[in-house]
Amino acid sequence: MAIRQIRTIGDEILLHNTKPVKAITPRISMLIGDMLDTMYEAKGVGLAAPQVGILKQIVVIDVTEEGNNPLVLINPEIIELSGEQTGQEACLSVPGKAGIVTRANYAKVKAYNEHMEEIIVEGEELLARALQHEIDHLSGILYVSKVEDGIFDVNITEEEEKNEE
Repeated sequence: MAIRQIRTIGDEILLHNTKPVKAITPRISMLIGDMLDTMYEAKGVGLAAPQVGILKQIVVIDVTEEGNNPLVLINPEIIELSGEQTGQEACLSVPGKAGIVTRANYAKVKAYNEHMEEIIVEGEELLARALQHEIDHLSGILYVSKVEDGIFDVNITEEEEKNEE
């Protein structure tokens, strides 16, 4: 697979609505693999197709510490939200920045997996945040439109980077 360029804030494609995936084609399978490779390479926990310049309803997420249990969500739809959490959020498309965002603490999502089998994904805390954040991308919504006190710089030192690896 390949690492794709992550589109950053200011790129118009991030503001567009996406189209549903009708079938798993070789190109869609390759896109999913590339999205996973790109997310892991960038040390992210989620990535939506518009972030790599493709206006399709595809999201990949992996909030595990090991980074080996990815979720592939095609045509995801949030069907239930509850509770509330407020915390720091960042995005691969807004590099070096973060902001405080309030989201639901629980999310239930209906989607299709990479084999076009219907699945239900339920998550709390970080997974719930990631589901909402990535699905927002499919409607052209960036987290910066939801921050409570503006965005701020996040500087990761070399020592912190070593500790993350």
